[in-house]
Amino acid sequence: MKKMRFSVAALASVALFAACSSSTKTTAGSTAGATTAAAGATTAAAGGATTAAGGATTAAGAAATTGAAVTAAATAAGASTADTVKATQAKGDITIAVITHGDGGVFWSVAQKGAEAAGKDLGIKVQYYGANNNAQDEAQHIDQAVSAKVSGLVVSLADPAALSDSIKAAVAAGIPVITINSGVDKFKELGALTHVGQDEEQAGKGAGEKFKAAGVKHLLCVKQEQSNVGLEARCTGAGETLGGKMDAITTPGDKDPTGSEAAIKSALQADPSIDGVFATGPVGGHLAAQAAGELNKKLTIGSVDLSTDILNDIKAGTVAFTIDQQQYLQGYLPVVFLYLDITNKNVVGGGLPVATGPGFVDKTNVAAVVALVAAGTR
Repeated sequence: MKKMRFSVAALASVALFAACSSSTKTTAGSTAGATTAAAGATTAAAGGATTAAGGATTAAGAAATTGAAVTAAATAAGASTADTVKATQAKGDITIAVITHGDGGVFWSVAQKGAEAAGKDLGIKVQYYGANNNAQDEAQHIDQAVSAKVSGLVVSLADPAALSDSIKAAVAAGIPVITINSGVDKFKELGALTHVGQDEEQAGKGAGEKFKAAGVKHLLCVKQEQSNVGLEARCTGAGETLGGKMDAITTPGDKDPTGSEAAIKSALQADPSIDGVFATGPVGGHLAAQAAGELNKKLTIGSVDLSTDILNDIKAGTVAFTIDQQQYLQGYLPVVFLYLDITNKNVVGGGLPVATGPGFVDKTNVAAVVALVAAGTR
């Protein structure tokens, strides 16, 4: 019995010595694997000795087990190193295409910076394209990205019907897709992993509550894009919580500030009972403030998103608030989420969208946000 105990202890010592010797020739990650294997071998040998209670055959079996464990540890150490090299190589091959309806203005330029910053931080390729509010152009670029076999795809859903076939083709090709900004209620049916953005109707409801608290009875909702479901939802939400009358107009767009201001001014002149303006973008909010000033008309004005002009208007008191949906995050986060899905099979969101807003900027916090907007990250 004493000889058996001595043999088992000796075998354990050999296993530990072999593991330690092997670990000096491998990386730090291999050391952990070898040590664990040796510890397992020791336990197995001890268990075998107790059961055999002096049987020489069991001692031989324990020795064989110990040797196999040490061999397995060495093999695992080599595999760990190979896997690390493989993962590093794969990282350099990852390309994420970010395709939006963006026009490169004050909102989308910040979202683009977020996406590109994520690519730089992760060491992967990010290709950004803004379709300038042309749904057909956006769909074509999605199709091109699928043909190029990109690793992942980020798409804004201003016009889900126009993009549906292209996105479904990407999913069918095995390309993971995350939607951003508009279309929060459509991402599941298109097969996207999740959606990153704010709930536009909830944002609108929050705005409507602020207008109601300010005593607004007749609200004009000013949209800068014709076929954007997100802007429609903002107006709808505001109308639901306002408790008064609401009308809506669509301007020529942010690329035509002169024409857009003229459209706002015309609407205000046509109906003097309008006492509030909700612009679904910061350019529209700033233009509404200018129009009100030129007409010498007192209005409660709110908008969505950030710009230097709209923040200065809030500081001056000509605009009451703007909604911050943090577009930098709408660019940054989906790139990170796709990277984690591609490299580690992590899926974020649990079937629900990931919210980046809404938050509100008004006189109480505008000073803190100004510097970040100047830096291009808000």
